[in-house]
Amino acid sequence: MALRWPLPALAAWGAAWGLYFALLHASAGVAASFVFAALLGVLLAVPAGTRWRRLFIAAGFPLSLAASGLAGGLPGWAWLLPLALLLLVYPLNAWRDAPVFPTPRGALQGLAELAPLPDGALVIDAGCGLGDGLLELRRCYPQVRLVGLEWSWPLRFASALRCRFARVQRADLWAADWSGADMVYLFQRPESMARAMQKARRELHPGAWLASLAFEVPGAAPHARLENVAGRPVWLYRVPPPARR
Repeated sequence: MALRWPLPALAAWGAAWGLYFALLHASAGVAASFVFAALLGVLLAVPAGTRWRRLFIAAGFPLSLAASGLAGGLPGWAWLLPLALLLLVYPLNAWRDAPVFPTPRGALQGLAELAPLPDGALVIDAGCGLGDGLLELRRCYPQVRLVGLEWSWPLRFASALRCRFARVQRADLWAADWSGADMVYLFQRPESMARAMQKARRELHPGAWLASLAFEVPGAAPHARLENVAGRPVWLYRVPPPARR
């Protein structure tokens, strides 16, 4: 169950402080303890729902450490580390897209019955994050070729490690070529869906599929709607889709 704000921030700060004191107790040194605790805070900030919440969570531990007076042994450069780590994991030009929300387990169950694909079909997870969508697509379509597109290179690396059955590329999902794909799956933002359909109409072949978790395309009639997880329906579109009447 998702925590209500500000509980995710409090939990992240508590975890960072816990790691900081544990490393100090293990004689890791003040600087090393700060680096790893700040990194943990940044990683816990990535799934937050908005840009400001990510910054709020990532900055919480360093600011509270400074206010506590326990940071006297830190070099000056260390205070820029949390921001640098956040930008590394989640670059600025990716902030216009969805934050890293994983595809829930079982959310795509039944998709293969609604949108059957032949052996060797190409399926793209556009914005694959840590690879949860690829794992769910693999369960639905064990016979297809899976490609993940992810702009953040640490997330791309993590996804590639988790999903060795897929080809995971560091790529901007909007600049990448979708042509040749039989299905594109994405979990983006409501504001992104019209743009996603425009790209699908330009690049996907007639009869290909666009599958969107949680958010529908405005003005387009879906082929089907699949709901396995409350509040997270899968909207399935055939390209080109009919206009909604």
